[in-house]
Amino acid sequence: MNAVATFADIAPVAEHGWSLDAWSSQGLARVEQALDRWVTAEVPMGLDHGAPAQLVAAMRYAVLDGGKRLRPLLVLAAHEAVCAHAGEATRDAALRAACAVELIHAYSLVHDDMPCMDNDVLRRGKPTVHVQFGEASALLAGDALQALAFELLTPQDGTVAPATQARLCALLARAAGSAGMAGGQAIDLASVGRPLTESQLREMHQLKTGALLQASVMMGAHCAQPGIQVAQALQSYGSAIGLAFQVVDDILDVTADSTTLGKTAGKDAENNKPTYVSLMGLQASRAYAQNLLRQALGALDGSGMVHTQALRALADMVVNRVS
Repeated sequence: MNAVATFADIAPVAEHGWSLDAWSSQGLARVEQALDRWVTAEVPMGLDHGAPAQLVAAMRYAVLDGGKRLRPLLVLAAHEAVCAHAGEATRDAALRAACAVELIHAYSLVHDDMPCMDNDVLRRGKPTVHVQFGEASALLAGDALQALAFELLTPQDGTVAPATQARLCALLARAAGSAGMAGGQAIDLASVGRPLTESQLREMHQLKTGALLQASVMMGAHCAQPGIQVAQALQSYGSAIGLAFQVVDDILDVTADSTTLGKTAGKDAENNKPTYVSLMGLQASRAYAQNLLRQALGALDGSGMVHTQALRALADMVVNRVS
């Protein structure tokens, strides 16, 4: 498996300057190759009922060939911003971190779509995992993807330093657990039909969606050794775009159709869920998203980092996307 290339390798200059499309296509080619390689398993000998093979099929269906891959891109972009010419070991760590955070995201979507949660039938433009494989297989696939994420972060071949493994695992675990994504989902489920204040809604989204996006940025940075100023700037950047992503999601839920989104549109209003649009209105929500974009870019301005093109472009993509 080729390691993640240096900034110069995966940030080609277009005719009129740096190109996000060119940068992301090359970086994500490496991520897709790695996911295709790592989201596999051997079927245990002596089992003839096919359950392990079914499990792997459900895992691969949940992860491969779909999604924006925003979280892996943030890992790679933050890593490159911190150390544009990092050594082989940190590049391998960044690739593993990029894949691990995508596995956690994929597992969360599998579980969120199940009947006991959001009961959705469409994800990334295709039937959800529980529709395609059944609820039991979907539940197990999510569990297995979560475990695989931490397996990727702890290789035993010496390619990732033990201290880096520990930092990455801690960042990902906190972002995914009760003080992060899972806790935010619990608040979301408990808030159906209940009015929330802006601060309550912000806290829910910072946990449910923002924590993993912020962790993606910090994991990319901590594949190397960021200074205090850089780490604080990236923390602020990640916090701003993490919240902005969910604000824009709330906007798109009422302005885009299911084909464009690749998931069922209008679900929030149908399920009487509190959103930024229901609380603030559409125009105010759009203005808030733009303000969060300014906050994210301002954090980069004060970071002292030079190679921030990818982080800036990704922040703009998060806020100004149409799907």
